[in-house]
Amino acid sequence: MRKGVAPLPTPNTASPDTVRAMSLDLFFDYLGVRLNSAKAGDANIALNFDFGDPDGKYLVELQNGVLNNTAGEQADNADATVTLSRDVLNRLVLGETTLEKATTDGDVRVTGDPDKLNQLVSMLDTFEFWFNIVTP
Repeated sequence: MRKGVAPLPTPNTASPDTVRAMSLDLFFDYLGVRLNSAKAGDANIALNFDFGDPDGKYLVELQNGVLNNTAGEQADNADATVTLSRDVLNRLVLGETTLEKATTDGDVRVTGDPDKLNQLVSMLDTFEFWFNIVTP
């Protein structure tokens, strides 16, 4: 501690294997952790996600600075519905493609208000792996 934090290599916690092993429940919970509630403020967003299989429907709701997800639910009055495959989601998370490119290529289809999806994505923080736990 007297000499500061020793420079150590940063492990890749979002490795392809980790991302592919994440269930959709865990993925949406992970997004909830990344949500910057100060940026979210009093925004209200409801998004339906459809991954194409019977267990692949999710309702993601942002209210009161908190992101909640419900498996097997879809809202009739959602701001937008996002249709994509799990493989495309993995490529987005791994940075192999962008949301804009995937939408242009037809890999992601957004019906409703696409600005609501972009608004939600803009509220997500990216964390540094190493951070100070105790500072002098």
